[in-house]
Amino acid sequence: MKILTSKFQTKHDTAPFSSIKMEDYKPAIMEGIAMTRKEIDAILENPATPTFENTIEALEYTGQTLDRITSIFFNLNSAETCDEMQQIAQEVSPLLTELSNDITLNEVLFQKIKAVYEQKEQLNLTVEQATLLDKKYKGFTRNGALLPEEKKTRLRTIDTELATLSLKFGENTLAETNNFELLITNPEDLKGLPQDTIDTALALAKNKNKEGWLFTLNMPSYLPFMTYADSRSLRQEMAIAYGKKGFQDNEYNNEAIVLKITNLRHERAHLLGYESHAHFVLEERMAQSPEKVTAFLNDLLQKAKPASEREFNQLKNYAKQLDQIEQLEKWDGAYYSEKLKQELFNLDDEKLKPYFQLEKVEKGAFEIAHRLFGLQFTEVFDIDKYHEDVHTFEVTDTQGNLVAIFYSDYFPREGKRNGAWMTSFKSQYVQQGVNERPHVSIVCNFTKPTPTKPSLLTFQEVTTLFHEFGHALHGMLANTTYPSLSGTSVFWDFVELPSQVMENWCYEPEALAIFAKHYETGEVIPQEYVDKIKESASFLEGMATLRQLSFGILDMQYHSQNPRDITSVKAFEKTAMEATSLYPDVAENCMSTSFSHIFQGGYSSGYYSYKWAEVLDADAFDYFKENGIFNKEIATKFKDFVLSQGGTEHPMTLYKKFRGQEPKPEALLKRAGLL
Repeated sequence: MKILTSKFQTKHDTAPFSSIKMEDYKPAIMEGIAMTRKEIDAILENPATPTFENTIEALEYTGQTLDRITSIFFNLNSAETCDEMQQIAQEVSPLLTELSNDITLNEVLFQKIKAVYEQKEQLNLTVEQATLLDKKYKGFTRNGALLPEEKKTRLRTIDTELATLSLKFGENTLAETNNFELLITNPEDLKGLPQDTIDTALALAKNKNKEGWLFTLNMPSYLPFMTYADSRSLRQEMAIAYGKKGFQDNEYNNEAIVLKITNLRHERAHLLGYESHAHFVLEERMAQSPEKVTAFLNDLLQKAKPASEREFNQLKNYAKQLDQIEQLEKWDGAYYSEKLKQELFNLDDEKLKPYFQLEKVEKGAFEIAHRLFGLQFTEVFDIDKYHEDVHTFEVTDTQGNLVAIFYSDYFPREGKRNGAWMTSFKSQYVQQGVNERPHVSIVCNFTKPTPTKPSLLTFQEVTTLFHEFGHALHGMLANTTYPSLSGTSVFWDFVELPSQVMENWCYEPEALAIFAKHYETGEVIPQEYVDKIKESASFLEGMATLRQLSFGILDMQYHSQNPRDITSVKAFEKTAMEATSLYPDVAENCMSTSFSHIFQGGYSSGYYSYKWAEVLDADAFDYFKENGIFNKEIATKFKDFVLSQGGTEHPMTLYKKFRGQEPKPEALLKRAGLL
C-alpha cells in the first residue's frame, strides 16, 4: 500500500507499475481519501479571513496523492483490466463520489469560497487566478452547494448511483466484445480478405488453441472483415453481433442502465435548477445551450443531407450493378464503399498499408512535433510500464529540458477496451516554484505485428494515431500554474481542436514524405498515391457527416428533455435517428446500449463537440496552409495561445489570440466537399 501513498522513488516520479499489486489499490485509495479529508479540514479550521491563497489555492492543491493513485488505477482499468480490478472499481467508485460530494456540499467550505468570490474585483488577480476562482465557485454552486439539506442528500445518492452505473455499462460492453468469436474453418469463407488479416486471424486462433481463423469484435479484426470479406452472410453475422452489444437477453444487457442513467442525470439537473442535463452541461461549454447545439447540428444536417443521399444512391446502384444487391444493408456499406473507392481512385488500404509501418508513423508524428514545437522524443528503457507492449519516451525541448514523459500502448488485448484515447498519469502544474511536468499516454487498438510482418496501419489508423497524439501534445506542452486548468482541462467542445488539427498533416505531401516509406524497400509513398489520398479525402463525406451527426443528435435527444417517458431504448433511438438514417433498421441491433462515449465516458451532451471542433480545426489548419504547414511563427502561436494555456482563459479568447479572428465554418464545408 505504501508504494502508492508515499512519494515514488522512481525516475521522473513515474508510476512504479511493476511494484503495485492488485491488493494495494483499495487500501491506498482509502488512505488517499483520508489524506484529502485532512487537507480539507486544514482549510476549514484556518481561523484567518478567507483569501485567494488560503482558500482557493489551498483547495486546488488538495488530493494530489489520491489523484495520482486513482489516475493509475482507472487508466489501467481501461487498458489492462481483469475481474478483480473491475470489482475494486465497483467498490471504490462510491467512496470517491462520497468524498467529492462531501467537499462540494460542505457549507463552511462554500462560505469561505463565496467570501473570496464576492470580493474578486478588489483582489487584483491574474487571468489564470480569476479563472480558477470562477471555476471553484461554479464547481460548488453547480454541484449542489446552494441546495437545502434534503436535496443535498438526494444529490449524493444520485451521484453514487451514476458512478456505479457508468462503470457497469463499460464492463458489460467489454464483456460483450470479448464474448463473441467467429471461427472460420472453411478457407472459401476467407475470400476477399487481405493476407495480413488472414494471418492475424490464424495467429489469434492458434493463441486460443483453435483450428482455423478467428475473428472478433475488436477493431483490427472487425473492420477489415466488414470491408473486405466477400461472404455477405458472414458480414451480416459480424455486423449484427457488433450492433447488439448490451442489447441481448443476458446478464450484460445495458437497456435498463441507459434508462436509469438518463433519468438520474435529468433528475440531478432538475434538482440543481436546470431544465435538463444538457442545459446543465452546456452552460460550461462554448456552445452554451441545447438550442444552440441543436441549431448547429441541424444546420450541418441540412448541408450534408443532399450530398449523403446522392452518395448513398451511388453506392446502392453500384452494389446492384456489381452483385445484383436489391437492398443495401448496414453490413454492405464498408464493403461496397471500399470497392467503389478502388474503382474511382484506384486506391485501397492494402496498397497503402506497406507505407504506414507503425514505428515509422510514430516517428513521423514525433518529427512533425519537432519541426512545429521543437520537441525531441527519446525512447528510454528505465521507466516502468504496465504491459510489455507499452513504450516509454522522454520528451525534451531544444535546450534539453524535460517537457514530459510519453507512454504509447498500441495493440488490442482482452483487458483493454475498444477504441483509442489519450490519458495522463500525472498532470502538469507549478507548486512552490517547481514546474511539475506531465506524464501522458496514448492507447490504441492497432493490428499487432506477425512473425513475418511489422504492424502496418490503414490510413484511418494513421489519422487515429495523429488524433490521439494531438491530444497528447495538449497535455505535454501544458504550462499553467494550476492542475485543474492544465492541459486538456478545457471546455469539452474545445478539447478536440488540438487532436483534430493534427490529423490534417496526414494529408500533406510535405508531411507524408517524412514517414510514409515502404516497410521493405524504404521507398517514399508515390506522389500519385498522395494525390489519391487527398482526392479521396472527401469520398462519401456526406454519409460520414450524417453518421457523426446521428450520434450527436441521439445524445441531445437523450439529454435535452425529460427521459421519463422513454420505455423502449430501441424505439427511442430509432425515432431520434430517423432524419439521419440511410440504411434499413436492423431489429436485433441497438447503438445506445454500447454508446460508451455518452454512458461511460465524459461525452454526455457533448458528442456534438467533434463536429464543433472540426469547424475550429479546419479554420486553424487553413491558417497554417496560408503560411506553410511547418511555419514556425504560426506553430509558436498555436503552442503559446492554445496548447500551453489549458483552460486558463475562455477558449474563444485563446483561439482569437492565435488566429486573430473567430473561426469561420467555410473552411470545414470546403474541406468536406459540401460547399
